[in-house]
Amino acid sequence: MKTILKFVAAAFLMSVAVFYQPSAAVAAEPVYTGFFSNVAVSGYDTVAYFQEKGPVKGSKRFQTEWNGATWRFSSQENLDLFTANPETFAPQFGGYCAWAISQGYTASGDPKQWSIHNDKLYLNYDADVKAEWLTDKDGFIAKGEANWPSVLE
Repeated sequence: MKTILKFVAAAFLMSVAVFYQPSAAVAAEPVYTGFFSNVAVSGYDTVAYFQEKGPVKGSKRFQTEWNGATWRFSSQENLDLFTANPETFAPQFGGYCAWAISQGYTASGDPKQWSIHNDKLYLNYDADVKAEWLTDKDGFIAKGEANWPSVLE
């Protein structure tokens, strides 16, 4: 049994090595979903940030596909609101860290490090980055908009 498991593990690792070709020129996706997932915002309900004023985990029962990613919601009502106008509820800069985008690179956005500014949702990498972000949101947003989406290339 151990030999079979070792063989399966080795075959898997070899298949990953064949298909994974690291390159500095690899483009990021328009919506941040992590490495082994296609779920936006780590499965959090983006409508809830506006309706419930905070992060709420979504459910597989209420999901949709948009902009190359799967979006999950905590209720049918939130799913319906999103599908009617996804640009209103999707995080800016594809859910990547808004501060990082303003600096000219991508970093993951943490759904628990968020802010709403001018009726738009922004995510940040961590609490320290969010604290920096809050010092000049308008300035960082302007820089981010100048960098987006070319920073994905």
